[in-house]
Amino acid sequence: MATPVVTKTAWKLQEIVAHASNVSSLVLGKGSGRLLATGGDDCRVNLWSINKPNCIMSLTGHTSPVESVRLNTPEELIVAGSQSGSIRVWDLEAAKILRTLVGHKANICSLDFHPYGEFVASGSQDTNIKLWDIRRKGCVFRYRGHSQAVRCLRFSPDGKWLASAADDHTVKLWDLTAGKMMSEFPGHTGPVNVVEFHPNEYLLASGSSDRTIRFWDLEKFQVVSCIEGEPGPVRSVLFNPDGCCLYSGCQDSLRVYGWEPERCFDVVLVNWGKVADLAICNDQLIGVAFSQSNVSSYVVDLTRVTRTGTVAQDPVQDSRPLAQQPPLPNAPLRRIYERPSTACSKPQRVKQNSESERRSPSSEDDRDERESRAEIQNAEDYNEIFQPKNSISRTPPRRSEPFPAPPEDDMATAKEAAKPSPAIDTQLPVPNLEVLPWPQVVTSTPAPKAEPAIIPATRNEPIGLKASDFLPAVKIPQQTELVDEDAMSQIRKGHDTMCVVLTSRHKNLDSVRAVWTTGDIKTSVDSAVAINDLSVVVDLLNIVNQKASLWKLDLCTTVLPQIEKLLQSKYESYVQTGCTSLKLILQRFLPLITDILAAPPSVGVDISREERLHKCRLCYKQLKSISGLVRSKSGLSGRHGSAFRELHLLMASLD
Repeated sequence: MATPVVTKTAWKLQEIVAHASNVSSLVLGKGSGRLLATGGDDCRVNLWSINKPNCIMSLTGHTSPVESVRLNTPEELIVAGSQSGSIRVWDLEAAKILRTLVGHKANICSLDFHPYGEFVASGSQDTNIKLWDIRRKGCVFRYRGHSQAVRCLRFSPDGKWLASAADDHTVKLWDLTAGKMMSEFPGHTGPVNVVEFHPNEYLLASGSSDRTIRFWDLEKFQVVSCIEGEPGPVRSVLFNPDGCCLYSGCQDSLRVYGWEPERCFDVVLVNWGKVADLAICNDQLIGVAFSQSNVSSYVVDLTRVTRTGTVAQDPVQDSRPLAQQPPLPNAPLRRIYERPSTACSKPQRVKQNSESERRSPSSEDDRDERESRAEIQNAEDYNEIFQPKNSISRTPPRRSEPFPAPPEDDMATAKEAAKPSPAIDTQLPVPNLEVLPWPQVVTSTPAPKAEPAIIPATRNEPIGLKASDFLPAVKIPQQTELVDEDAMSQIRKGHDTMCVVLTSRHKNLDSVRAVWTTGDIKTSVDSAVAINDLSVVVDLLNIVNQKASLWKLDLCTTVLPQIEKLLQSKYESYVQTGCTSLKLILQRFLPLITDILAAPPSVGVDISREERLHKCRLCYKQLKSISGLVRSKSGLSGRHGSAFRELHLLMASLD
């Protein structure tokens, strides 16, 4: 009888290079769970189909980084807010700009579409909340009450209320019809990052940087319960569609909570870092995270996650018996939202808007809309996702299929875990630990598995050092019990050697920092190169990469040979740093280098021009040498392949 294949509960689906510069915001389409929108420092909004490598559509028009994006429920419209305070709305089916909304005086931190009417709410760093009528291109009302940046906005499922979360540690609930604040929910001791309405009941959840999740009763306007002990700031929460539980995207894990009483149902290990948004489709939870210009997507199989009933082992301290559980979701404790069958009426204006907020469309707005474009990058994917809704459907619409779960990495370990063991039977069950391979016992015997070509950056030992090299090779023919003195002796044998290596590295960094304080970046980079330790070069480049204005042409001549070494390194963090530095050089200096080399020779003697020409020739020669390496690695899969393919495109003018 064939052994059934053990599949993963959580896995990484894909990683893409989403923008030419850093990603600053992203959002998942909640209706399908298959559409992803990203905003970047390159002032663009890009749309992607989950698990497909190519951009579907690129939306232009903003002149400053895109700080917030949001899709409406049918995924026909998208709104994006920029660092300058402007807001743009695009029609995705018509592939065109719909509205440009101006009124905020600072960054747009949060956006949300009304569930029924054609309204958009925006929250800004200027502490104001504005409600916009998309049809009339104007601000309907402005809500004042927060004292710091408004980080999250959510409309209630019935469209009558608006919840706001801000850096001033408060959550506020606004009545759209009356145009005033209904209630304020104090209690958090840190900035509140996210709020989410229960899909059916009068219940609101809020997550904060104080590492707590609070549940609020919207009939009594009081706290229901508080989940404490989150591993980090709470940035992303989502109710299950039937309202049975709340998912919290934590650092490298997904936690499943109940609120009456507060308890943790399950914990699933997922290596997604700081997850930015969550969506549910086909009993799978999709999570997305971003780092620099890369966006990663992950999947959790909810059919293997405990969503009610048994309480999981978790830091949440709750010893109350399960008999105290509330009734089932089909018998809620609170009122249920009454969803209107038609669009909501326009909110009543309580006070007259200022002239700037109710101005009519002007020629300046028309010009902005002409400059905004929706560039369809992939027509096939575009037609598949944004099919015109008014066309006659001859066949039932195609329903998206669940993403297939990959098998466990170590099948042998999975089979061993499946065998009954007296020792294991006596232990308490730990939920979903099959997400990651079971940690193997470290011994002095060499493992039969070959070392990977690229060593990941998320490793628990110093970069460039292998802890096993400093430990004595001890042959243990049979399992024997070590006394404390013998164990400590074995540990200390390699400790001094390790300390010497790390102390030397620390001194090297100190010497480079001393040169840096003089203000001469070129000299400090030269000193780092002279030390002949790539780890020091990486540390220095990670600082220089944060500020593009530090880069000069003479700095490129020193750094490019080091970049070539980094790109060939087996350490993932080295390769990432090398790619980032090379990308900055190509974007800032390649056009200048090619222009200077193509220019006719000058008449007479121009020493500064000759020096610049010499530097350009040297950089061009080094770039040509690196281009072959980049071309050979552009066929790789995953993060490195995407980065090298992007570099290969930037270096196309060298060929």
